[in-house]
Amino acid sequence: MATEAFEEIAETFDFLDDWEDRYRHLIDMGKAMPPLDDAFKVPATKVNGCASQVWLVPHRDDGLFRFEGDSDAMIVRGLIAVLAALYNDLPVDEVAKVDARAELGRLGLNEHLSAQRSNGVRAMVERIGQFAAE
Repeated sequence: MATEAFEEIAETFDFLDDWEDRYRHLIDMGKAMPPLDDAFKVPATKVNGCASQVWLVPHRDDGLFRFEGDSDAMIVRGLIAVLAALYNDLPVDEVAKVDARAELGRLGLNEHLSAQRSNGVRAMVERIGQFAAE
């Protein structure tokens, strides 16, 4: 189960043969994200378990889940953009049904992220699940 926005990312990754191009695309996705207001960069929104500074802020509108986020690392900002494409605008009760590992695996991220970044992605996915369950 993936959103249309995530499917577009998967198609782009399929088109990009070289991992350097995929990393550049991730960085461009991160640059394209609106910055998170500094007022939201507080301990309550910080994701522990990431080597970089990461903040995620959840929203629920009419039963739909959304989050916005930011990081001090450009590749991690890109990973936040990928997760936003995967989760944003899903019904809240569908968030827990997303198999993030499998979906991100379709992009090849499981094999091409450092152990620290993989741990950070796992921490972000867990935090998103916690938000949706609250």
